[in-house]
Amino acid sequence: MVVGVLGGGLALAKAPVGPRAPPPTLSGTGLYGDIRQHGVASRVLEYSPQYPLWTDGALKRRWVSLPPGKAIDGSRPNAWVFPVGTKFWKEFSFHGRRVETRYMERQADGTWLYASYAWQADESEAVLVPSQGLPGACEVEEGRWHAVPSLNDCKACHQGQDTEVLGFSALQLSTDRDPNALHAEPVPAPGVDLKYLVEHNLLKRLPRALRETPPRLAASTPTERAALGYLHGNCGHCHNDEGMLKGLGLAFRHVVGQGALGSERAVATAVGIPLRARPAGLPPDARFRLEPGRPEHSGALLRMGSRQAATQMPPLGTVVVDGQAMALLSRWAAESLGPGSAPVLSGSTSTQP
Repeated sequence: MVVGVLGGGLALAKAPVGPRAPPPTLSGTGLYGDIRQHGVASRVLEYSPQYPLWTDGALKRRWVSLPPGKAIDGSRPNAWVFPVGTKFWKEFSFHGRRVETRYMERQADGTWLYASYAWQADESEAVLVPSQGLPGACEVEEGRWHAVPSLNDCKACHQGQDTEVLGFSALQLSTDRDPNALHAEPVPAPGVDLKYLVEHNLLKRLPRALRETPPRLAASTPTERAALGYLHGNCGHCHNDEGMLKGLGLAFRHVVGQGALGSERAVATAVGIPLRARPAGLPPDARFRLEPGRPEHSGALLRMGSRQAATQMPPLGTVVVDGQAMALLSRWAAESLGPGSAPVLSGSTSTQP
């Protein structure tokens, strides 16, 4: 069953049959005290990761809620353990209008429930989207449409490492935030970060080293720090040493606790490394993942600058090239990774290979 238009709004999709089916409406998830006024419930905390995921220029808001008296186990800084009943929400707005809110909840058996809700035209409620997703949810550029992801698409990204929670971690919530991070929003009140979580007994067993020295990406320049942070936040959930793609040997996920090695791993597996696979559409002179000093010949950047099905990276969740990221990563490759200079790639939404 699909979501249809009824009286200017969205019709409800049937919730999947089963004891752990998500609520049919967003108001049933516990995010809002008053959804018509968009006032969140008292126990819900808003947060902002320092290296956010690019979604075609969407304005995003994110919230978390822990069960009363429960806390996150932070003893493994790269794979926090969340108590049963933990809830996460992420809201996507385009052109000043709420389009969708995604929802995750930790279940009694340790699994995570995933659901997406599409907002009605008057933004008075959002309704459950079918498991196959909702294409054409909003036109973000002329002829380019944002799609609410399918359940399988959600799992494809979230289940690629030790933890299924993305964007809420020791590095992302570090008090030592990167002032040059792309697309980062100001930290909203009440200022949820590592310090806040520890002081309010919401995060326990965090290693003392991280309490005394908040995690930070080791980098030789501010440009490199921002570039590595972008790759961590946008690519690391798939390209890491743990998930289904570990065989590629490409590790963009920063591992907290390894010091400079956490950053060096990303550089060592990308810079000067020959392409292992060449999709149709890449030029023949693109021979390396990242070629020092030559961003215009770097396979990774060419794929990030593409929105053709055969070549685009990431393959899901975006229909518009992130031009700022292309400029940042090109500058890093040209200035920090090799001698000389090279043209900065601008990206293309239609014709770039």
